[in-house]
Amino acid sequence: MTRKHEDAGRSTIRDVAARAGVSASTVSRVLGGVYPVSSATRTRVMRAVREMDYVADARAKAIAGVGTPALAFVLEDITGPSFAHMAHGVEREANRHGHLCLVCSTEGDVRHELEFVEMMRAQRAAAVILVGGTADTPEYRERTRRIAESLASVGSRLVLCGRPPLGPGVPVTVIEYDNEGGAYALVAHVLAQGHRRILFLGGEAEHTTAQGRERGYLAAHRARGVEPDPALLLHGDFTRDAGHRLMRHALKEGLEFTAVVAATDMVAAGALTALHEAGLDVPGDVSLAGYDDIPFARDLRPALTTVHVPYEELGRLAVRTALGRRADAPAEHLLLGTHVVVRNSVGAAGEAAGG
Repeated sequence: MTRKHEDAGRSTIRDVAARAGVSASTVSRVLGGVYPVSSATRTRVMRAVREMDYVADARAKAIAGVGTPALAFVLEDITGPSFAHMAHGVEREANRHGHLCLVCSTEGDVRHELEFVEMMRAQRAAAVILVGGTADTPEYRERTRRIAESLASVGSRLVLCGRPPLGPGVPVTVIEYDNEGGAYALVAHVLAQGHRRILFLGGEAEHTTAQGRERGYLAAHRARGVEPDPALLLHGDFTRDAGHRLMRHALKEGLEFTAVVAATDMVAAGALTALHEAGLDVPGDVSLAGYDDIPFARDLRPALTTVHVPYEELGRLAVRTALGRRADAPAEHLLLGTHVVVRNSVGAAGEAAGG
């Protein structure tokens, strides 16, 4: 009588091979189904698998290029809090569907991005998810179109999260949030408190995410009949250090403003430190708002008024949509909403200016 393995569910592939009287590589071939194996050998291996309650590790099979394909998540900087939340959504949804999730941080290197995508194409990944704004140039569109078509040719799907669409006819899924609308609503809220000189600490001028938030800032002013002062638009990047540096520059230059809208919560955090260093109270002397609603925004003092972006849901939706479409399906464009989260950092306009 055959005895079931005592440590059910923890047998290794070598244990199965020993029970079946074959090599570990033969067991892999039987389970992977990618090489021809005699019916007698297959029967012995599968009997051993059942007797030992062996469960193949789906992650190991994905890395080896067999079994359930992996999903790839490609972003510029994994340390960014908003991207970390999106990665969490991707990983959780991928795990729910039985897929391994591979993460690549490119640090802005286009060559590194292309190399990783090519590796995922060779591995026949279920989907490659490219995240974050970029410079929307003809070169970018042509490069990304080639990536989408190359992935589709092997059954993979390209998903762009927070990146500009590529136009009709390209096999790609674009998932965005209402970037410009969120900035419009936020600035409209600040204007409704009586502020008319609002300093904008934006991102890099050519960055699509930064451009959308700046458009919302400008549109909200003009909708109220206020022409924004170009001197109040400063550009840096989306980091805390940029916010600190830009805020110190604005104060040193004597710019007149009663409120500050930062392009991200990280930028707002740096600006808040600079304002406190200058002896200014928020919101008593200067109101301050951010964008993203990352978790620490509520822990700043004062708690930060900001725009909530559903980053984790973006990640989950990217996976669900990619897995639910044919790789060669036509272009698809989905848009998620944003909303303003009102906390304590924005008050009514007073007499004092922050310059």
